[in-house]
Amino acid sequence: MSVLAEQFKQDILPRLKERFNYENVMQVPRVQKVVINVGLGDAKDDPKLLDTVVEEIAQITGQRPIVTRAKKSVANFKVREGMPIGVKATLRGELMYEFLYKLINITLPRIRDFRGVSPKAFDGRGNYSVGIREHVVFPEIKVDDVDKVHGLEATIVTTAETDEEAYELLKMMGMPFRENK
Repeated sequence: MSVLAEQFKQDILPRLKERFNYENVMQVPRVQKVVINVGLGDAKDDPKLLDTVVEEIAQITGQRPIVTRAKKSVANFKVREGMPIGVKATLRGELMYEFLYKLINITLPRIRDFRGVSPKAFDGRGNYSVGIREHVVFPEIKVDDVDKVHGLEATIVTTAETDEEAYELLKMMGMPFRENK
């Protein structure tokens, strides 16, 4: 069992139950899944880029991602229906906790001029999204082997009813939020 999963069971769960006065342990918010998404507008011009990004996301997440395709044709973007335009991986269970631990404790502190993540990136239903501009901040990626730097987005889906509950859950897990709300 990962460090973060163990910490959640032993420490965070009882503290959240007490903080929000839940009667049942099952009411306590949990992280359901983490979705990592990379949008690749340049993939239409360079098909090898897509293969490279699939490999890099597989290294970062420990799981093979799927290629997302355009649902509609958009003439202004020169995109036709069915063209590959991105890559995504959905993490659950052990891999999810491993990724969150790595994101919170290793990756985010490696970002240049990092002052914390925004506490305003909640969607109103207890889910949190964080964007990372350069994928090379992940320890699995060797900077010398990278041809093109791309960003990625991680959405943390929780069972929390409100943003306040999700904020407390992520804060207790160690998410480095900026102080000014």
